[in-house]
Amino acid sequence: MKTLVASVNPAVSELKTAHRQKLSERIIVSLRQQFLSGQVAVGQRLPTESQLAETFGVSRTVIREAIAALAADGLVESRQGAGIFVTESPVIAPQSMLRSDIPNNLSSALNVLEVRMAIEMESAALAAVRKNSSQEAEIQEAFFEFDRLLNLGEPTGKADFAFHRSIAGATNNPVYVELLDALGARTIPCDVTSPWATEDVLSYNYQAGLQKEHLAIMNAILSGDADLARSAMREHLSASQERYRARLRERRALYEQRGAS
Repeated sequence: MKTLVASVNPAVSELKTAHRQKLSERIIVSLRQQFLSGQVAVGQRLPTESQLAETFGVSRTVIREAIAALAADGLVESRQGAGIFVTESPVIAPQSMLRSDIPNNLSSALNVLEVRMAIEMESAALAAVRKNSSQEAEIQEAFFEFDRLLNLGEPTGKADFAFHRSIAGATNNPVYVELLDALGARTIPCDVTSPWATEDVLSYNYQAGLQKEHLAIMNAILSGDADLARSAMREHLSASQERYRARLRERRALYEQRGAS
């Protein structure tokens, strides 16, 4: 009697593997962010594989792949009979980016915006093609939280940062998130805690203009158009640079006016 052997289509197998890898990357990004933010502290035990699988809505195989990758990076370790423990926090960026002595002036804000342009144009494009439904929701939630705070007349800096960070997260490449986290308060000049906050920058009209630019970025990402997302992010950050250059020109003109009087 012949034994029946199910044939396996190599293309289907490759698609399943790629899908599983994409899911595991999402878990890795999420857990690394939790380690970085302190939600899960060094020395803390992670939930079981079954609990993590239920939380993220994936199979235990996907969880094992994600944990294996984190272990390879030295971020977690398995202790027999005890579980998986966090061993250290991710390294978020080169030390030079973490300096606290960067001058608190507009020229420094322009420097940071230039760096952000290099990072965030590509992160927007990647987010457009790599995002999942959960990440789409995070981007929209941050957008509408900015809008809510703006209409209440409250500081929008944290929501602004969350919007850009959620886009970085949607790349499913943790380095983009880590770079923004490294810049910290310097990322968003309109935050009241930023060293570059000014009355003009904190005005309703200024921030309403930012929100229109955010809308263009979000719509491009949600539509899956990488080129449009990249272009929208370029226009947003270029406009921010020009706003700061205008502020410097105003200061120079005021100085020259005083000197002439």
